[in-house]
Amino acid sequence: MLDEVVKIPEARHAILLSADGMLRARSAGIERDEAERQAAALSGLQSISRSTAEFCNHRAPQDSAWRQTLVEFADGYVFLIAAGPGAYLAVSAGEHVDMEAVTYRMQKLVDRLGKELTSPPRGGNWPTDAPA
Repeated sequence: MLDEVVKIPEARHAILLSADGMLRARSAGIERDEAERQAAALSGLQSISRSTAEFCNHRAPQDSAWRQTLVEFADGYVFLIAAGPGAYLAVSAGEHVDMEAVTYRMQKLVDRLGKELTSPPRGGNWPTDAPA
């Protein structure tokens, strides 16, 4: 299902990760090792983004729920959104991508998958690379 997000022209890769940086699923175009490395990095990016909520809002950080992070590079973008409790969806794209189309498709995927994208707390007998 992650492959549907990268059907947009200039969209490159999609990964689903848990809050602790573990790879849950990946689109076909990214190697597992690279996806795992990116999952770990993106988990940190989400944590940093969430901790800066107070900078954006006068409310306490715990009252300002993080929703999305967008990082722009010379050659493209990385989109990172919440995909359920303890789960995040990330998409990389080229510099000429339709950003609105990417975020719309990401939100639709999260809505459609609902509970399947929830990453349960560690400790149970959960699959480590479940298909999405």
